Amino acid sequence: MSGLLAERVAVVTGAARGIGRATAELLAEHGARVVCADLDGDALARTVGSLGGRGVAVAADLTVPAAPAEVVARAVDEYGRLDIVVNNAGYTWDGIFHKMTDEQLTAMLDIHLTAPFRLLRAAAPVLREAAKRDAAEGREIFRKVVNVTSIAGTMGNVGQANYAAAKAALTGLTRTLAKEWGPLKINVNAVAFGFVQTRLTADAAEAGTFDHGDHRIPLGIPGAVREQAAARIPLGRPATPAEAAGGIFLLCSPWSNFVHGQVLTVAGGQAEGMG
Repeated sequence: MSGLLAERVAVVTGAARGIGRATAELLAEHGARVVCADLDGDALARTVGSLGGRGVAVAADLTVPAAPAEVVARAVDEYGRLDIVVNNAGYTWDGIFHKMTDEQLTAMLDIHLTAPFRLLRAAAPVLREAAKRDAAEGREIFRKVVNVTSIAGTMGNVGQANYAAAKAALTGLTRTLAKEWGPLKINVNAVAFGFVQTRLTADAAEAGTFDHGDHRIPLGIPGAVREQAAARIPLGRPATPAEAAGGIFLLCSPWSNFVHGQVLTVAGGQAEGMG
């Protein structure tokens, strides 16, 4: 453990698996204490178990209006502070635009825009009051917000009008909040991922499903699309979750104190959508 994030307290959503789990593990490895939130309580417990006693779990559906505030409250109750917020939770519900339902659009806005909005609104008093105390005592301490977006939101992607719109909106939220919170030394940035090896991008034949209300949503993408997408990446392959977490970690670290209101693309040089 390097101690680079010693005494820092972080919230990571979508921490049960994939990029979220890798991020929680990387933050903990460098000294942070991590409040891990996810819908899947069993998988979330396994994440927390891998943190060496440096994390706690909050099993919650973040699209429920009260849930984001419960996550923030757990951080304060458990550790007495909050320094880093990583909005990573999400999933995809694809469809060609002219056949897409209102429910598909709303679901993507709920998890990729409204949930981060509510979490940051709940975190605002904690982050802002700490910043004001630091300023009054002559200290300059930077806190961090990292919102996970996608190159679908910056470049578009066939079959993902709902997902792309939600991720583009999250970029707008990021840049606006950066202007409002910059004077408080709260860095607000985003990471736009391309093709990362998670269950959302696994072969559709093996990826499984995700339950949303009465709907069972298939995860993954067709094998042929996966091959085409990988061929568009100049580095020659998709990222691993650990590599993706590296981009988030950079924006959580002191090395990014003067990086503000930015969208960091972590896509191996990929300059177009998946399909």
